[in-house]
Amino acid sequence: MKNPTLLAALFTATLVSACSQPGTNSSVAEPQYVNEAALPKGWPAPGPYNQATRKEYPAYRAAFTTSSSPNGGFWTLFKHIKRNNIPMTSPVEMTMKNDPGTALQMEQMGFLYQSTAVGKTGADGETVAVRDIPALSVMSYTWQGPRDEASVAKAQKAIEIELRKNKLTSTGFRLFGYNSPSVPRKKQTYELQALLK
Repeated sequence: MKNPTLLAALFTATLVSACSQPGTNSSVAEPQYVNEAALPKGWPAPGPYNQATRKEYPAYRAAFTTSSSPNGGFWTLFKHIKRNNIPMTSPVEMTMKNDPGTALQMEQMGFLYQSTAVGKTGADGETVAVRDIPALSVMSYTWQGPRDEASVAKAQKAIEIELRKNKLTSTGFRLFGYNSPSVPRKKQTYELQALLK
């Protein structure tokens, strides 16, 4: 997708509609990742679909803002990358709050840079902080379809079963959103991950 402003509007619409509209997670026999934007350097593609698997991620740089609103967080970060001439990548990262007895809720949003050689770390005003994240291992579950509460809960349950089976401990959850509304909801890719100690 060549127009970054259009891409931003489309990503925002995806995030807002995913949070506000319930949906059914319609299964697709063989999900195929719809690639709309470049992944960061060395970043693994999403997947495999519909199973919990361990994955390794390289160190990366990202701009984060604290927000429980996908719309507000997205536009704050989009202004940041435009102001600093940072190309937009996919996915959008959401740090999830995991309070016992409640559904996972977004508490931060991040835009990933192409590599740690792009831009610089530090604060950009009062609402954006650019940080380098070290390489890490995760337990991941990828699906196609809406990002509704039921889909996230299903992914979390599958991850937690695999963590117990392998006697692994996590330090928190993050969620990646890979697609804009130009991709039908049933073809949109999301990936929930437990960060491993």
